[in-house]
Parts: sequence; C-alpha cells; structure tokens
Amino acid sequence: MTKEHNTTQHNTTQHKRMKNTYFDLIDQSYYFPQDGFDLQNDYLTFHGISLKYLIEKYGTPFKLLYLPRISEQIKRARNLFNRAIKKNNYRGKYHYCYCTKCCHFSHVVKTALREKVHLETSSSFDIDLIFRLYKEGELTKSTVIVHNGYKTDEYLKKILKLNTEGFKNSILVLDSKSELKRVRAYAAEYDGVLKIGIRMAIDEEPQSAYYTSRLGIRPSEIVDFYKNEIEGEENISLKMVHFFIDSGIKDNLYYWGEFKKALKLFVELKQVCKDVKAINLGGGFPIRNNLGFEYDYEYMINEIVKNIKTVCVESNMMEPDIFTEFGKYTVGESGAIVFQVLEQKKQNDRETWYIVDNSLMNTIPDAWSILEKFILLPINKWNNEYTKANIGGISCDHSDYYNSEDFNQQLFLPTYEDEDAEPLYIGFFHTGAYQDSISGYGGIKHCLIPAPKLIIIDRDHTGNFVDYIYRNEQTVDDMLSILGYNQVD
Repeated sequence: MTKEHNTTQHNTTQHKRMKNTYFDLIDQSYYFPQDGFDLQNDYLTFHGISLKYLIEKYGTPFKLLYLPRISEQIKRARNLFNRAIKKNNYRGKYHYCYCTKCCHFSHVVKTALREKVHLETSSSFDIDLIFRLYKEGELTKSTVIVHNGYKTDEYLKKILKLNTEGFKNSILVLDSKSELKRVRAYAAEYDGVLKIGIRMAIDEEPQSAYYTSRLGIRPSEIVDFYKNEIEGEENISLKMVHFFIDSGIKDNLYYWGEFKKALKLFVELKQVCKDVKAINLGGGFPIRNNLGFEYDYEYMINEIVKNIKTVCVESNMMEPDIFTEFGKYTVGESGAIVFQVLEQKKQNDRETWYIVDNSLMNTIPDAWSILEKFILLPINKWNNEYTKANIGGISCDHSDYYNSEDFNQQLFLPTYEDEDAEPLYIGFFHTGAYQDSISGYGGIKHCLIPAPKLIIIDRDHTGNFVDYIYRNEQTVDDMLSILGYNQVD
C-alpha cells in the first residue's frame, strides 16, 4: 500500500469524523462530559439523573432540585477553608452561613442545616421560619443566626424574642446608624447582652449606577460611631464586622481593594473593642454558568485566609473567626428547568426561533431582569447537526426570550425536522438560586417580604369615592405554608 493511498484513506476517515453534530461542537469547544453532565444512550443526564426518565414520567415543563448537590457544595467550601486555616497556621475558626433569601423552601434549608451550617436572615418572616425549624428539630439554640437587612419594628421584636428564648448566638447586624436607637430601646427589655455587628458600606464597581452602596455605614464613620454610641453599653456587645460585595468573591482589583478596606476597619475596631472577634465576608462564590467556567476556589480561599492572617500578625492581634454567607453558591447548581420545543419559526433569512412550552420570564426571571446567564443544553438529538438559535417563551411579551451564552455569546442547538417522532427537549441548568422568589412562585417573595395589601377604589352612583381591601398583606402562615413548613401551635 502506498503512502499516497494511506493519506487518502486517513483524509476520508477524518472527513467522516468532521460531521458537524451538536456533540462535536460541545466536545471540541469545552470537552465533554463534565462535572454534573453526561450522556446516557444519547440523552443528557444531570448529576447522574436520567432526564429522559423524568420527561417520560412527568412531562414538561418542570423544575428540579437535586438536593445532594447542596451538601456537596457546603462540604467543598468548608474543607477548603479548613485546609487554608491549617496551611496558614490561622488561629480563628471558619463558619459557613446559608442565606435563606436565596431559596427558602423547607427541603433546601433543611438539607443545608443537616450539614451543620448557620443561617443568615433578611426580614421579619425569616425569624418565624427560624422558630419553625427549631420546633421541627432542624436547628438548635446554639446555631448562629446573623440578621441582615433593614430592621423594621416587627423584625426587631422577633430578633429580641429569639434572644429572650435562648438563641445565644443571634447577631444583629446594624445596617445604618439610625437603627441603634431602636435597637437600644429593645435591648433595654432584655436581661442579657445583645450581640451586634456593623455592616461596612462599600464603594460599588465603576460601572454601577451609583457610587456607594445604600447598605451599611460609611467606613470612615464606624470607629467614631462605636466609641461615641456603643462603647460602654452594658447590654450591647459588638461582635462582628460585616463586609458584603454584591458581585461576589472575585480575583480582581475591585474585590481585593474593598476587602483590604474591611481588614483595615477590623483592625481599627479591634484596637478599641476587644469583643469584636469575627469578620463576615458577605457575597458569595460564583457558580458555573457556562461549560467553559473556570474559578480557582482553593486559591481564592487561601488568599483570603492568608491576607487576614498577615494583617493580624502585623497588628499583633488574634485572628478573627471567619463567617461566609453563601446562598447562590450553596443552592444554585442544584437546580434545572426542562422544556419541550413546541415549534421552530424562521422569521427571516438568518434567525431561527425555538418556541418552548412555558414563559422564560416566569421561570428564569434573572435572565431578562439582570441579564443573568445559565448553562443551556439540549436533552436529546446530540447527534443532529446544530444551528444558531433564539429561544422564545409562549407569552406575548417582547422580553420573553433567551439568545446568548455567557461564554461565547452565540447560542447553538441541534437542528431537527418538524415531522420528527420525538420533539426536541432543552434544559437550563444551575437555576436553583433566586428564580422562585423573584418570579413569585406560588406566592412567595424575595427575602420573604410580603406582598402589600391591595386596595380597590371606585365611585358610587353619587360620584363619591368608595374604597375597600381586595386582599390583605400576606401573613407568615400563608408564606411558610407555600414553602413547606409545618404549622406551629
């Protein structure tokens, strides 16, 4: 056999392998399979779950939450922090808090609590949720409860009730200086010492619509605020400095700049307040929102621990306990939403629309409200050729669409024929955080802040105004029933 014949045969074989299938596109662009995603008999699986089985059993559309992923995320972060603490000879402890506002459903919060996490609350109804969980035996009175958010009178009353009933690690984080007066009034009714934290206001990223966060107290004012207003209080003790970056923990100049401001503030406070022993790194780790996602969790955690250690050694002080508030990181990668493509529409020579059997605005509201991106993959037809596509929901709203990926902007999906025996199914993955509360799933709301009462106004036959309440503000029982919590006597 000649060399020329060998080359011809090789080229022919290579040509056969160059079929432009969807699988080839993904495998050549990102490598496949990946953590959480694989193919079984030409159908996509999610964490080993057969999506084909779920489609055949339940039909579409459906949401799913894979609870073991929550436990995996908690264990990974905790292990990496503990390893960094050991590596840097760090003397403080690490505490993992779950932000309830990210997903309040009972099955999610209980899964997190079984990993011995602590909790962060955001509003009055969150405290009722804490009591429900305690009654069900899911947490103890030694669980750390960090209270963020604006402190309404109702919120403060319930935080005080937690303290009076023996929740010894309840920490109320001041969001503004004006809150202290009301906190002091409530603390006067309490026999013990009320533990508080102070939230530092951060400068927002350069592209933000405003310069400084509305949340927290200006760092330049905090030390004097403590010395003039808190120092010497017998029943109030400052325990925590709280620092929150909305865009999360990222390896960039902006994050490290704000982080070092927080460390400087901690040192200054520690010099005048021996009781402050914790720094809370609000803002979480990113999650995978595309198949090309890369993030070195181990490096970032080690850098955080090392930086705190260095500052404390230089200042000759004990390292603080480290708290993190991970919400999206905890639950985001556990969620998915699966749709059937009802129709493909070619509206011009270049654009093809795949219409799915629900509204994208309702099911993944982050996609249109803040342009969040998710992992999008077909469930079947991976061996078909692919095409650039736009995805449209069945509502009549202009914004009910999804047409770009975070990694490469363009969106590709398998082609198919209308007369195919099996329709195309697609899934959005890592949707477990915030989507239910922002879309108002079943009547729940973001941060468990209830829907306001609805007042109807009309005129009677004489022309006078007539007003009445159509529906009152949501109650705690209304909200927690939707979320799967048992009624408490």
